[in-house]
Amino acid sequence: MSLRKFSIKTLSTCFYIGYLPFIPGTFASIAGIFLFYLIKGSIFIYILVTLVFIFLGLLVAGRAEKIFNQEDAKCIVIDEISGMLLAFMFIPYDIRLVVISFILFRILDTFKPYPAGAIHDTKGSIGIMGDDIVAGLYTKIILQIVLRLASFKAS
Repeated sequence: MSLRKFSIKTLSTCFYIGYLPFIPGTFASIAGIFLFYLIKGSIFIYILVTLVFIFLGLLVAGRAEKIFNQEDAKCIVIDEISGMLLAFMFIPYDIRLVVISFILFRILDTFKPYPAGAIHDTKGSIGIMGDDIVAGLYTKIILQIVLRLASFKAS
């Protein structure tokens, strides 16, 4: 196997999380939680890492699809980690919010509300990454609204 193919497989499967035989997307989302805990201390580093994951995902996901010879192969999970990192951005460190974010993200990623479903139908990296980016953004928006309402109620 060439170094190029090895690199694409390694990155797109997030260091082989995608090869887990059972719900690899969920395990990748959990890996996103661990990554959140590792980098949450610096917003600059957090934003940088999130952007790097999104950029790498857009760079390798479509190529990985061709290598695996399967449209949106289940082993391609860099999209889940990217979506989770987006969902957690600017969320206070609170285990309850992390759990809610995780559940909400997985639901939104599964059901793909508009425009996520339409984006998912797009070929290549945009289709693979796009629906998870939308799910991450929807999760973030919903959580921000809930946080604002909760703080308004508490006042």
